[in-house]
Amino acid sequence: MLVQTPSAPDDRARVASIAAAIVCVAVVGIGLSLTIPLLSLEMARMGASSTLIGINTAVAGLASILTVPYVPRVAARIGVVRLLILALGLGALMLTGFKVFQDIAWWFPLRFVFSATLGALFVLSEFWISEAAPPARRGLVMGIYATVLALGFAVGPTLLALLGTEGYAPYLAGSALFLVAMVPLLLARGLSPEIGQGGSRSILAYLRLAPAATGAALVYGAVETGGFAILPLYGLRLGYDAQTAAGLVSALALGNVLFQIPVGWLADRIDRRIVLLASALCGALGSILIPVASTSFLALVVLLFVWGGLAGTLYTVGLAQLGASVRGSELAGANAAFVLLYNVGLMVGPPIIGGGMDLVPPQGFAYSLCALFLAYAGVVAWRLQGYPRP
Repeated sequence: MLVQTPSAPDDRARVASIAAAIVCVAVVGIGLSLTIPLLSLEMARMGASSTLIGINTAVAGLASILTVPYVPRVAARIGVVRLLILALGLGALMLTGFKVFQDIAWWFPLRFVFSATLGALFVLSEFWISEAAPPARRGLVMGIYATVLALGFAVGPTLLALLGTEGYAPYLAGSALFLVAMVPLLLARGLSPEIGQGGSRSILAYLRLAPAATGAALVYGAVETGGFAILPLYGLRLGYDAQTAAGLVSALALGNVLFQIPVGWLADRIDRRIVLLASALCGALGSILIPVASTSFLALVVLLFVWGGLAGTLYTVGLAQLGASVRGSELAGANAAFVLLYNVGLMVGPPIIGGGMDLVPPQGFAYSLCALFLAYAGVVAWRLQGYPRP
């Protein structure tokens, strides 16, 4: 279990500590948003089906599920900063490896290792931010965290729009950003929190304790990763070229950037489960409107912007709801379960959404997304009906 450490001796050190962790969070967003559409388009050029592409993308979730539970133990032995730097270096190497080894069979182990490094970055940077944030400003810091993570998700597709989806350029650019992220970590190496040992509940126990909060991570992982992976393929099915299809993901990611802070502000003032329910219903409505908007490129971009922004708040509000539902020493274990469930969603979302598009081409993409949002909305509505606000 993760344990608290004394706060930084002054505000300058605290800011440097938070900044180092936030840079790692940005790298997670860049790594996912760059590789998911890039590798999907590359595999499509190799002749892979949407279902195979979805399965390969799902390996990312499997890797995190299998490795995230061991991250605290490894970090306790070698140090948080050392493990973060190791993850960044290994991630940069794997990212370049995708272009070097142009064979889908190689991409399964490469994706597994690459995603394991992102999982380590995700867990440790999120813990670091939570520990370094002053209690009186925790909401503000988490809002900044979510915004920077969303900005990271916007960087990936923007790089693809600028550099294209062929050749070494997008792979090398991504690797370079991973290496640059080591600099603030080295500068803040004396400010990182420590990780100790301890017991916690099981993942199923946290699911029973806070299903609306933990379910938000599961559904967000499914729709976000499935959307990033399959949306470029959906754009190709609509007749757009590869670069334009990849650019559709930018609209999705940019909406996510702008909606985090205002929706987080709202969630501090009303029952967060109501906000989660509204986000899920807006996600379902936006999904079902995608086939209608697909007849116009401008309408599709606007819809993806708004839809991506509202749906993207599930993770942030779900994390805040988790903090209200689980307190004290159990919160660290709950956070680990939250990250694991996000990765379960990452694993199951792309095959469901890619398979839906293969089953009902091309609008099965939208119908699958709608079904996922509605299933989660049902869980939140059930909690609202039977349980008081925590």
